[in-house]
Amino acid sequence: MSDTTRRAVLAGAVGVTASSVIAACGGGDSGSNSTAKDSTPSGPIAKKSDIPVKGGKIVTVGGGIVITQPEPGTFKAFTAICTHQLCVVTDVANNSINCKCHGSTFSAVDGSVTNPPAPAKLDEKKLRIDGEDIYLTA
Repeated sequence: MSDTTRRAVLAGAVGVTASSVIAACGGGDSGSNSTAKDSTPSGPIAKKSDIPVKGGKIVTVGGGIVITQPEPGTFKAFTAICTHQLCVVTDVANNSINCKCHGSTFSAVDGSVTNPPAPAKLDEKKLRIDGEDIYLTA
């Protein structure tokens, strides 16, 4: 194989790889990406006792979900992917969902942006509570 041909093949491979990365990181303005991981699990994803009042828990099912309990007995769920640059949020405290990548914060009540640079709220997910168990629904 000549040097010119090798360079052409390598340049083509780099272009395909870069396009794949851009496509994977791109997406709509909602910040959510549909992947095979987005399927709804059949079993419980958490226990009510796992979710502190005014706090939350990040679970790795369904593409990443953050479950919050903004007030006693009220449970909410949102995508755990920050709408700024698709980092996974890091924690929930004082009714704030926090992303340490660039400092964005979101309301644990409705997923709205409380501190940019995130451009959009977190997508809300539906939960079903059965006794002590918390399920993600379709």
